[in-house]
Amino acid sequence: MADETLTAVKRGFRTRLDGWLERHAQVGVASIGRLYSRPVATLMVWLVIGVALALPALLQVAVRNLEAVGPGQGKAYSIDVFLKPELSTARVQQVAERVEARDDVAKVELITAEQGLAEFRLRSGFGEALDALTDNPLPATLVITPAANSTSPAAMAALRKDLSRVSEVDQVVADTQWLERLQALLSISRSISEGAGLLLSVAVLLVVGQVVRGDIETRRAEVEVSKLLGASDGFVRRPFLYTGLWYGLGGGLVAWLLVVGAVSLASPGVARVAALYGSDFQLLGLPFAGYCSLVATGAALGWLGSGIAATWRLRQLEPSV
Repeated sequence: MADETLTAVKRGFRTRLDGWLERHAQVGVASIGRLYSRPVATLMVWLVIGVALALPALLQVAVRNLEAVGPGQGKAYSIDVFLKPELSTARVQQVAERVEARDDVAKVELITAEQGLAEFRLRSGFGEALDALTDNPLPATLVITPAANSTSPAAMAALRKDLSRVSEVDQVVADTQWLERLQALLSISRSISEGAGLLLSVAVLLVVGQVVRGDIETRRAEVEVSKLLGASDGFVRRPFLYTGLWYGLGGGLVAWLLVVGAVSLASPGVARVAALYGSDFQLLGLPFAGYCSLVATGAALGWLGSGIAATWRLRQLEPSV
């Protein structure tokens, strides 16, 4: 008897669930049909929402590329360590190996005094004058690349301080001022991106809300008849919620296309400029998860905007007998 009761409960729950899903599917498809019946108006709403979502996304693209500029430039985060001239070759090699073993150091490039003099001879044009020297005045140099987690201004300053304490080190040179400026610029850019995203999200809510409010006014007679027949506000509101959802979803897809198109158009120019500086930097777009988030944000804002507008307007509409 208990098993039969449990089976009946499960069957009843499944029946109600199937009915609920079927009603939502019908309303969702019907909402798509209404949008399809007015393609020009629907396309314009999608474009407005798409532009509003694409602008903060493009700011995020700019921030992402600014973050990638420094690490992508090879020696941009390097520290030059000049060793004392009197050190032997074996001692220099030991210092290089000891420094490279640090956790905050990714790579150490050793430039011996002889290599430094040869490079200076090649680039300076003072070959004959250098031949008159009896001793090599240049010291051995370590070009240190910090580890990926040690490229912040504070971490690089700490690394520079530790290296200057090494007894074999004569001088440490690291220009971190540009890095501090870059970090400040990134902080400002992130704040602008977040602020623009918030403001334009409100704009999307207002656009969807206004469009849905117009749909309610257009179908006012249908809404009043439904209420006269006993329909609840939730039942009457459902098609407008799906209308807002499709508006937001379509706008998110348009924003995806706009961001991809903007990155594609700008990539060749950025690559040419980077090549002039001897870099192979390539313009980065949003990651795939970022594009999916863009579409999901559009759909959520469309649903929320339509829900707010429909709830507020439906409470004001009372059926007149």
